[in-house]
Amino acid sequence: MPRLKVQQKKSTIGCPKNQRDTVRSLGLKRVGDVVVKEDRPEFRGMVHTVRHLVTVEEVD
Repeated sequence: MPRLKVQQKKSTIGCPKNQRDTVRSLGLKRVGDVVVKEDRPEFRGMVHTVRHLVTVEEVD
């Protein structure tokens, strides 16, 4: 199954609470953190919510 590599590029300071919570639930704690998640609709939706704070790549 394909996987997504998500990296936090911007800080959540000044962002709405739902976006801060979404970044935390993705497993990101600070700028520069990287997590690898399965490519599922739940994670795609979370990434879409904070797309201006993260970068996403597909990995095998």
